Amino acid sequence: MLVDSFDYALPPELIAQEPAPRGQSRMLRISRSGGAFGFATFADFPRLLRPGDLLVRNDARVIPARLFGRDEAGRSVEVFLLERHGAEEATVLVRPARRARAGVRIELPEDVEARVIEDGPRGRRRVRFSPPLDAPRLARIGTVPLPPYIRRPARPEDRERYQTVFARVDGAVAAPTAGLHFTEPILEEIRGRGVEIVDLTLLVGPGTFRPVTVERVGEHRLDAESVAVPKETARRIAEARRTGGRVVAVGTTVTRALESWIRDPRPSFRTDLFIVPGFEFLAVDALLTNFHLPRSTLLMLVSAFAGRDRILEAYRRAVEARFRFYSYGDCMFIE
Repeated sequence: MLVDSFDYALPPELIAQEPAPRGQSRMLRISRSGGAFGFATFADFPRLLRPGDLLVRNDARVIPARLFGRDEAGRSVEVFLLERHGAEEATVLVRPARRARAGVRIELPEDVEARVIEDGPRGRRRVRFSPPLDAPRLARIGTVPLPPYIRRPARPEDRERYQTVFARVDGAVAAPTAGLHFTEPILEEIRGRGVEIVDLTLLVGPGTFRPVTVERVGEHRLDAESVAVPKETARRIAEARRTGGRVVAVGTTVTRALESWIRDPRPSFRTDLFIVPGFEFLAVDALLTNFHLPRSTLLMLVSAFAGRDRILEAYRRAVEARFRFYSYGDCMFIE
């Protein structure tokens, strides 16, 4: 398959720069088996679920992963946390990378020093922090890692809004955005309809959103991300399967985690599963998801789930209806 097969036209003004109030986004309903498209709001979502369904969420919590400092020559440097190895060391992405070779010291706010101890590919570096970059200090000096298509600086309110209401496990550097629509009252309404809600954790990394620069889909590789599936979640999935309930994934991250886990059911692992059309879904029956970038791995995943032509037609309908796209935008429910 050619990457160009997953392209579509999107007017720039439809890229959401601000979030709608939680629970009030628009929602496009589609069926994998065909039929008409439906238009609703996210407040309608609980009524689309059935007693016995199982809703699976990603409880990853976004950390303030962007740090701004200066190199030894006083020049500006951005340090983006990719993976923390305790409070003292981390794998980071440095921009510009040429200013941060092994041995270079980067001065961050609050007299924190990041010394580069190992060079890596594509601007990646391993750094050691002194004093240690513990959670309270990171919360003070770090910035919310909003996606680059949100063309404004992060604001204090993004610390709460670019986070799901059920976020619990620190370590993600991007939000599982389908979960941003939920409110506690909506979750309670879902439970009241006889739907179980369980969590897993996939620590979303930047690789999920890395542009696909190759010509053919099969030449692209995803970076591995950490996944944890609790015993209770595994038990509830088995119960839903036994009783005929649907497994409803909240987002592409949950989909990748579940489809990886069901093929090798371990409580914790790393996955680089790349889902493209032709993939056989074994775990997920329905999917709540936002609208994704053209030519992206996430658009390929939803095309695998519902069919490329059907998804691209849904996107055309969403553009015509002036839906809001991407992380702070509207959503789609694929049944």
